Amino acid sequence: MSVSSAASTAVSARTICAPLPVLGRDVTVPLVTGGEVTYAALDYAASAPALQRVWDDVAAYAPYYGSVHRGAGYLSQLSTDLFENARRTVEEFLDCRPDDQLIFTRSTTDSLNLLARALPADCQVFVFETEHHASLLPWQDARVTCLDAPRTPRQAVETLERALADRDPSGPALVCVTGASNVTGELWPVRELAAAAHAHGARIVLDAAQLAPHHPVSVRDLDVDWVAFSGHKLYAPFGSGVLAGRADWLVEAAPYLAGGGASRKVTRRADGGVDVEWHESAARHEAGSPNVIGAYSIASACKALTEAGFDTLVAREEHLIAKVRAGLAEVPQVRVLSLFGDDAPRVGVLSFVVEGWNSSHFAAALSAEYGIGVRDGLFCAHPLVRTLLGSDPQTQGECGAPEAAPGEKSLNAIRVSFGAGTPDEHVERFVDAVRELVAEGAQWQYRTEGGRCVPAV
Repeated sequence: MSVSSAASTAVSARTICAPLPVLGRDVTVPLVTGGEVTYAALDYAASAPALQRVWDDVAAYAPYYGSVHRGAGYLSQLSTDLFENARRTVEEFLDCRPDDQLIFTRSTTDSLNLLARALPADCQVFVFETEHHASLLPWQDARVTCLDAPRTPRQAVETLERALADRDPSGPALVCVTGASNVTGELWPVRELAAAAHAHGARIVLDAAQLAPHHPVSVRDLDVDWVAFSGHKLYAPFGSGVLAGRADWLVEAAPYLAGGGASRKVTRRADGGVDVEWHESAARHEAGSPNVIGAYSIASACKALTEAGFDTLVAREEHLIAKVRAGLAEVPQVRVLSLFGDDAPRVGVLSFVVEGWNSSHFAAALSAEYGIGVRDGLFCAHPLVRTLLGSDPQTQGECGAPEAAPGEKSLNAIRVSFGAGTPDEHVERFVDAVRELVAEGAQWQYRTEGGRCVPAV
């Protein structure tokens, strides 16, 4: 082996075993069976732990926190520079086009609702039933065409092409699609869907909430018109999100919020009303005092992921995905949910059901008896999960799902999700716990309280 090959092998082995440092990595939690254990946070798809790097950057800035824009004081000017530099950092992270606008919002949900408010009159929206509610529901004031769940990436493209071919070509149209499913983790054919949209005169917005923390997202390479994501899934706390993309619809729309910052000029009229001249920059949709710390934390996370290298991060995550999939495959009672099949590429998100168990009961036992945090339910993607579960019976067990009405069959699943901060030990403990629970059952009694399955006391 050459020196360069040996060095490459050493680096590869080291990076696979070295997760990025995150807050909470040493937190211990009590077990109902006695003692404590280091908490295994395997619910990244809901909120990823903050990177230590992000927390340190925010802590270093915090004493210099000040008002943003128009302030004459030093701290105000520093905070304004920080905020606008954060915008440029995120634009670089997303590989935005020169004329794109990047707006800081509260979350992916907020970003897509903002875009929904900016749709031209009579715009038709095309969205798959497989979307998270954040990208499925904001378009209710538009003409919405909800497309059936595809069973292959190719079928997704063909389904969209047929729907777009049948639309009225004289009006505007928008396609909304996820980059990676928050239920199955499967990657969607974004570039091909974008090409189909543009070929039929439509635009496309990418929900990258589950994609951006795991894979590079290039607006130019994917050729999407807009992209939206949340900071809290990108290892950045403080409730910030991003909408980035073409400026025209955004500039032509009324401000998402009316208030200071969005207005360039306000004058009284003789009749007692006011006339307003709105900004045409991103400020148009950023009224009020912006979340400087949230924007800065997103920029810090973008820098950290870029410096770590997505090739390295993807390789390590695929290593963890392989561990989880191999372990679950050894338990016949476990069925992993999938649209595109077992071989479909995915990020570190997997949902499954266990024969003979209600999913809420199983998730509660993982937490109470093993210190493992996962999620159960329908994951704010009710149509998709119900499609994937179909009419498969689930044993009610000692705890029911919060989504199940009295007398209704319980339909819910378990989701395990992980990422750049997950150590091997956490996924190994998870797989061992699944095996043990299926083979031996829970060691504790559980009951339903307030819609949740909890240990009985």
